[in-house]
Amino acid sequence: MSAVGRALSVLDVFADGSASLRLTTIAARSSLPLPTALRLVRELVAWGGLERQADGSYRLGTRLWVLGGQVPCQRRLTDAAQPYLRGLRTATGRAVALTSLDGNRLLVVDELGAAVSRGSHLPLHATAAGKLFLAHGPDALRQQVLSDLVRVTPYTVTAPGLLHRQFADIRGGSLAIAKEERRLGEVEIAAPVGPTSDGGPAAALSVTAPSVPAARRAMPLLAATAAALTAHLIPSISG
Repeated sequence: MSAVGRALSVLDVFADGSASLRLTTIAARSSLPLPTALRLVRELVAWGGLERQADGSYRLGTRLWVLGGQVPCQRRLTDAAQPYLRGLRTATGRAVALTSLDGNRLLVVDELGAAVSRGSHLPLHATAAGKLFLAHGPDALRQQVLSDLVRVTPYTVTAPGLLHRQFADIRGGSLAIAKEERRLGEVEIAAPVGPTSDGGPAAALSVTAPSVPAARRAMPLLAATAAALTAHLIPSISG
């Protein structure tokens, strides 16, 4: 493996969403000798791709987020969505977020008032936006996610049959909802933004409320905002 390949393998060990990792874990996951992993980690810290925390562990650095934000398709999406996010936030008084699918996880592209930061990864099955992507995504993605369901809170739905019924409702036109499934005291609703050329949503807009009634009151505004953003983006995201 080349030097670049070894460095990339160090970054790849964070692909499962780990917030921070010890050097020994990085070495083991990347199959690199500990001295080699240490050298590469130090170089990545100096470059800004990793950050060393007070407890000695390492996390992904902000330079990666800056570079990721320059990817043309994501930057167009973020720039176009910002006025709609601000309008939805003002109209509902609730936390709002723009998310996209990143492999088998949900990526927070932008947010206002949410308890998650941009660049965060969230589980698909425990989030309203994630359920949208699962409902409209390929069978392989659903099978992969449903084969390893983790209960994030006591209310996380982990019964495949119930999830499949929710997916059917979403495909039928219902907004996705997650009732305290990722975080206690938070009810999430999500609407699709898109579609892409394969028929699935290109992104999702979501609102987080403290109760189901409050979430339902925000549904018409969320649906209208997602439709307006979709109309604004087409045809730029249709390919």
